[in-house]
Amino acid sequence: MELKQTTPWIFALQVLSVALIWVFVLGVISWILHLLRLSQRLHDVPSASVGISIVAIPVFLTGAGVLTYVFIGLQRGRRRPGEMAKNGEEVP
Repeated sequence: MELKQTTPWIFALQVLSVALIWVFVLGVISWILHLLRLSQRLHDVPSASVGISIVAIPVFLTGAGVLTYVFIGLQRGRRRPGEMAKNGEEVP
């Protein structure tokens, strides 16, 4: 199996997708925090907003973190053709 070089525009699209994941997560977090501030300002019971934020914020942060970790790990794990593996054998 031959390792092919990723074209620059594919890599740019991959980086863009990771960046958009984080933009989405930060948007959701800011929206939830806005709901909490709004419920406080309107003297409303913030139980639903607090309950949603306790669950949603860590879930979204964990999902984005895992996807970013996988992306970085896949990029670091790539080897160029002709590179030597740790045991000294050439990577096919």
